[in-house]
Amino acid sequence: MPAEEEGRVPEATAPGSGAPGVASDAAPAGDAIDRAYLSRFTLGNADLEREVLELFVAQLPVYLEQLRSAHDAKSWRNAAHSIKGSAAAVGARRLAVIARVAEQVDAASTERERAFSAVQEAADEARRSVAGLFAAA
Repeated sequence: MPAEEEGRVPEATAPGSGAPGVASDAAPAGDAIDRAYLSRFTLGNADLEREVLELFVAQLPVYLEQLRSAHDAKSWRNAAHSIKGSAAAVGARRLAVIARVAEQVDAASTERERAFSAVQEAADEARRSVAGLFAAA
């Protein structure tokens, strides 16, 4: 990412939007969870997939609150890093990419609110996707 864009939240955060900071490995549009990745991660065990996704969804509000209430740069980075890591682990690629960008935002900057909103939107999308998977089961 060019130095002048580091720490800036992408204008458009839709997968494949080509927005600055949004990697091309984001999940396809409408697919907040990369099920193929998750299946490889869980060795195809559907019960384990469900358990991992339930834990992920249960933990998201905690991480989002930590990000929202971060009082300094270190707590902001730690919260964004936690979201990035847990999202990447379950195949929530768009959320992981957006959290990676948020991790670089200066917690005291004017970009903070925009970064939080982008992370929250992607987290909501991941939660809806997981709920849809379970509703279909």
